[in-house]
Amino acid sequence: MHNLDILNDFPAGTLETSLLWEALVDIGERRDLGTGPFGARGIVPILGGAFRGGVGMGAAREDFHGSIEPGGADRQTLRADGAKELDALYEMRVADQTVLTIRNCVVVDEQVAGPRYAISRIHVTAPEGRWSWLNRRLIIGTLQSTRPTRPAVIIRGWLACQTPVDT
Repeated sequence: MHNLDILNDFPAGTLETSLLWEALVDIGERRDLGTGPFGARGIVPILGGAFRGGVGMGAAREDFHGSIEPGGADRQTLRADGAKELDALYEMRVADQTVLTIRNCVVVDEQVAGPRYAISRIHVTAPEGRWSWLNRRLIIGTLQSTRPTRPAVIIRGWLACQTPVDT
């Protein structure tokens, strides 16, 4: 049995987030891929879009904007428990022509009381250079549909960071 009193000597900091980007991503119609071992499968093509930097980009915010490249896709699984798992892979092209590869893994649960739950882990692969620090950060995403207004989704990427603890 472990004595957990040591935890009292190392207080937890708090997690904070700041908005890195907001993207409007145009999507196509969902195509059915049949049922697999983990549930009903589908794919949604990513047709393009645009993004802009958020306050979490600091001084680089004005330079961090660009397009969502067409050609990506969002693979979806409807699980037996009613939740959906989305696994999207696409590219964002920054105005300076740097191409960032984005893998966005989302859990969507619309069956709980309260607001729709759609939270993700976003993994960025950036080439060496100005934006390579994104490779080394944990980014949490949110997802909102713009239907019926437009066949698109809004994806926001939030930088997660821990506040230091005064000792």
